[in-house]
This record gives sequence, C-alpha cells and structure tokens, in this order.
Amino acid sequence: MARRRIAPEYILAGLAVLTVITIVLFMTVGARGSWGFVLSFRGTKVLTMVLVAYAIGLSTVMFQTVMQNRILTPSIMGFDSLYVLIQTATVFLFGGLAAATVHPYIKFSIELGAMLVFSGLLCLWMFSGRHRSLHLMVLVGIVIGTLFRSMSNFMVRIIDPNEFARIQDSLFASFNSLNTDLLTVSMVIIGLATVVAWRIGHTFDVLSLGRETAINLGVPYKRTVLIILLLVTLLVSVSTALVGPVTFFGLLVANLGYLMMGTSKHRYVLPATIMLGVICLLGGQLILERVFNFTTAISVIIEFAGGLVFIILILRGAAR
Repeated sequence: MARRRIAPEYILAGLAVLTVITIVLFMTVGARGSWGFVLSFRGTKVLTMVLVAYAIGLSTVMFQTVMQNRILTPSIMGFDSLYVLIQTATVFLFGGLAAATVHPYIKFSIELGAMLVFSGLLCLWMFSGRHRSLHLMVLVGIVIGTLFRSMSNFMVRIIDPNEFARIQDSLFASFNSLNTDLLTVSMVIIGLATVVAWRIGHTFDVLSLGRETAINLGVPYKRTVLIILLLVTLLVSVSTALVGPVTFFGLLVANLGYLMMGTSKHRYVLPATIMLGVICLLGGQLILERVFNFTTAISVIIEFAGGLVFIILILRGAAR
C-alpha cells in the first residue's frame, strides 16, 4: 500500500506556525529588564536574520532553477571570494583602523557595486554570445573565484599580524555583530528584487524543465535568465554585506525545502525554503546564546551541516 504524503499546503502551514513560535521564543527566552530595550534590541536582530534568510533562500532556489542543479549555490560564482578580497585589500592598502572607521553606507555601496559589476560583466560576457552557456559562465566564475582567493591569501601572508587580526572576524559570517545601519536600504533593495521576481515568477517552473522546453513553451529564455542572475547577485550581495559570507546555508535550506515539500513547484518550495532559513538562523542563534553562551559561532555549525548535506547530495547523485 502506497504511503500517503501530507499535502504541501499543510506542511507550509506547519512551517509558518513553527516560524512564529521560533520568533516568539527568540524574543522572550531569558529576557530581563526593560521590555522596551529588549524588544528593540532583539527585534532588530530578528529583522536582520529574517532578511538574510529571505535573501539567501530566494537567491539559491532561483539560481538552482536556472542551473537545473540542486548542489550549486550562487557562491560558486566567486561572490564570497570577492567579498573576502575586498575586506583584505581594504586593510592591506589603508590599514585596519581606516577600514574600521569607514561609514557603513560607503562600505556597503563599494561591496554591492563591486559584486554587481563583477556579476554583470560575467553574465553579459559569458552568457550573451551565440555559443556561450550557463555552464561556461559557472566554470569561468570558479576560476575567477580561485584567483580572488589566491590574491587574498597572498595579501594575508605579507600583512602585519596585528592588521590580520583586525580583518579575521570579517572573513566569516557573524550574527552577533549585526550592522543595523543598513537595514533600511537592505529592505528597499530586497523589496525591489522581490517585485521583479514576482513579476517573472510564472516562468520558474518552466525554466526548471530545461532550456529547450522553456523556449518551446514561449519563455524568452536568455532575457529571463539574465534577469534572474542579476536578482541573485543583488540578493547575495545584500546578505553578504549584512552578515558576511555564508557558503552552505543556501544549499542546506533549499534542499530541506525540496525534501519536505516533495515537489519542485516554486509556489511551495520558495516559501518553505525561506521559513526553514528563518527557523534555522533564529533557532540556532537562540541555542547558541542560551545553551552554549556564545562559546561557538553559528556560522561554523551552518557550514558544517551544509557541508554534510553537500557530501550526501554528491554521493546520492553518484549512486544514481
């Protein structure tokens, strides 16, 4: 007798309830003193982590849709390496003190602009020609990402040890020292990206069927994919500027979303992935703060779990 699956609508409703419970627990557990301060302080952290989970979840699912591959994330294009290179080069050229005193909006604009220019040139160069493809673009992105990492490693090896200590924290994602000055501009950018993604959202399921099928069904393939890649760049840049590079988080929550929903339809997978991201970030941060007393970084746990998922996906793919 075939096992009956739970309808996706019921799973989404359960995830929504669990998301609300996680947010309430994060806001209230261990709270002492003035509720005005507690709600303001923790509310800002909740808003930041929700934005990061939303940006990473949406960008990863869209990227995997156009690539037709669930083990790839936007970081493979070299975004994380470019972010690390910018941080390292800033300290190497101007010193740690000057880098630490740069206005957040100027720093955010430089990082966002560099990632957008890099991604825009890569997409237009590798994907706009007649015989060029997404796979060639990804391969070139991997090579350029390796170049960025090599340049960063070179500067790290010759930099002053005291200056290296200053940039070490910025090379890893941190959810404890959040940059709240950028919340408003991040919400505006993510909101605009969401509107564009919603306008072309009807093509996502068709794109996941492949290039030829999408073209035969009337989707302007090249233009739609270029728009999606630029949206992915925008979302990844915002999340990276807020908390730092998170390589495997998108891979982890996106595949959990596919697994829980049991379908590839984006109207189910996208909200499930975003809610799972919120639950993982807030739940993980809550356990980190209340159980381990900040003795470890949540980004380390995320990267470890995401790395295990990546290996499992590789082995399952190899087994098939």
